[in-house]
Amino acid sequence: MRVLIATAGSHGDVVPYTGLGLRLRSAGHEVSIATHTRSAELIRRCGLGFHPLPLDDQAMGEPGRQPGEQGRGVRLPPAQQMCLARQLAPKLADAVADACASHPEVLLVSGSLAPLGLTAAAGLRLPSIGVFLQPLAPTREFPPVVPGMPSLGRLGNLAAGHCVQSVLATAFRPGVRRLQRRLGVTQGALRRRRASWQVYHGFSPVVVPRPADWRPGMEVAGYWWPPQALGWEPEPRLAEFLRSGPPPVYVGFGSMAGVGPEPVGRCVARALELARVRAVVQADWAGLSIEGDDVLTIGEAPHTELFPLMSAVVHHAGAGTTAAGLRAGVPSVPVPVMLDQPFWASRLVALDVSPGSIPLRRLSAEDLAAAIRKAVYEPRYRRRARQLAASIRAEDGAGPVLAAVERLADGGRSG
Repeated sequence: MRVLIATAGSHGDVVPYTGLGLRLRSAGHEVSIATHTRSAELIRRCGLGFHPLPLDDQAMGEPGRQPGEQGRGVRLPPAQQMCLARQLAPKLADAVADACASHPEVLLVSGSLAPLGLTAAAGLRLPSIGVFLQPLAPTREFPPVVPGMPSLGRLGNLAAGHCVQSVLATAFRPGVRRLQRRLGVTQGALRRRRASWQVYHGFSPVVVPRPADWRPGMEVAGYWWPPQALGWEPEPRLAEFLRSGPPPVYVGFGSMAGVGPEPVGRCVARALELARVRAVVQADWAGLSIEGDDVLTIGEAPHTELFPLMSAVVHHAGAGTTAAGLRAGVPSVPVPVMLDQPFWASRLVALDVSPGSIPLRRLSAEDLAAAIRKAVYEPRYRRRARQLAASIRAEDGAGPVLAAVERLADGGRSG
């Protein structure tokens, strides 16, 4: 069966789907991923097909920007972000429909493209399945996955979730309407599809249990792990650094634009000095660079291989990095920046694998040093991290999605 996976966002919004795609391919399916062109090399290196969504110069990635330069999108106030999303929605809608011109037999759609993917699938009479990295549906059990949203109680959480869904629907509406006109999709047909759409969530049920008030058809499957970096060995400088002392702390902020490398770097350097720990700092898009006898700055390295060598990980709490830290069984100190990161940071604290979350806007050397010391030297965090890692490693998150695709191959329907 020909399977197309459509996703948009940062690097972390693409990597899990390479693991899911490889699992589907190993079962005999032909898999392609439609996303930003900056991820083309990664996807092709995995042996998967690639279809471009031509939005890199418009939003979310800014591939021409050099590491450490300030990103535009993350600095916009929420109202302006909504305006930008509405402006981009028609172009993104056309890009999703054009990707479907490759004639897939089933469409798997990320949460970031769900309204558009669902509409395109309805118009093309294409079976589709939601494959989400975040719990986006309203629930009484926790507040919506938006920055700064505290728990409002069971009824308040549910009401806030529906409010956020309404706001997101408004942002996508120009694109949805464009697809409805282009493909002849009625509002009734779209409503019926949405009501019974099968959605699988790519995170562990021990990290976020399935809410009891979700409708049937919405499942928590487990993490979709990227392919292992077989044969990876630390570069000589890193290998020597790891041999020369106790396990270091990892520090990195992934592909987060808007992380000012100089002030954040100075803060991190001072925190590491106060905490009296060794550290490996990953530059990535944030452009951090800290050098010293007890600190080494490195470039690209696979988290699946690097994190188990660390005593703790300090990171931006993106979904993928959070998952990698949990799988490695090491404590975390989350420093969330935007979007769903505060949610994942709060989960790490609730799971007792982190001494606390420090939002980037409130980051101080003293607070970061105190959190690092607790993560490294208080045994409870490592014990709990190892317990969770054992559970997470035993899960087969891709299995339920593969089974759903196989049912489609046998003539069943999932949306």
